[in-house]
Amino acid sequence: MPETAQPALVLLSGGMDSSTLLHFVVRELARHPVYALSAHYRQRHARELECARRQAAALDVTEHHVIDLGTVGTLLRTGSTLIDGGAAVPDLADVPPEDRDQPPTYVPNRNMLLLALAAACAEARGVCDVFYGAQAQDEYGYWDCTRAFLERVNAVLALNRRHPVRIHAPFMDKSKAEIVAIGARLGVDFAHTWTCYRGGDRACGRCPACVERGNAFHAAGIPDPIPYEMNHKQVPSGPSGRSA
Repeated sequence: MPETAQPALVLLSGGMDSSTLLHFVVRELARHPVYALSAHYRQRHARELECARRQAAALDVTEHHVIDLGTVGTLLRTGSTLIDGGAAVPDLADVPPEDRDQPPTYVPNRNMLLLALAAACAEARGVCDVFYGAQAQDEYGYWDCTRAFLERVNAVLALNRRHPVRIHAPFMDKSKAEIVAIGARLGVDFAHTWTCYRGGDRACGRCPACVERGNAFHAAGIPDPIPYEMNHKQVPSGPSGRSA
């Protein structure tokens, strides 16, 4: 790899956070070459992967790989409503406040699994920096989107004797509204991002992810370009747990 290269690998789900992150790494940080990694773990909203492909193609990333983790999804489906075959995805309004510190949309150890794979892929390509899209609101519901988690994962990866990889989460202290504003400035095509956990033809507008997304666009003063099943109204948001 040329000495002037500043390579990076981005975990790219196809959601608004990770799509904005990819644009941020390419356009704001001017990293090159950039690799993108997505995962199919039997998530109900697997249509987000087509959005990931579109975002990666729009920025002409060096490589974009979608890892098939279907077997892992099968093993985890009893522990998350996000995985096909598990319990139904609840409306945010139906998740009691006392359960929002780790709601039923949490996927057991998802970020640790994905970041371990991303670090391995990065190391194999001589890349030292991996980026993922944890953001401030995630801290209310998912332990694997917190600064404590990030610091401990990096402490483990630093044990590598030859090629330590470091995980970065530049949006960790930013709200979704701030991420929408950053994405708009960087030219993200939000019409080709997917957030709804139910993965239908239209976003449901009621699941935790839809509520957070709707509130974020409303707070940023930017119209959300994706279609919803219902007229979207701003409501108090809880954790969506999106990280990539």
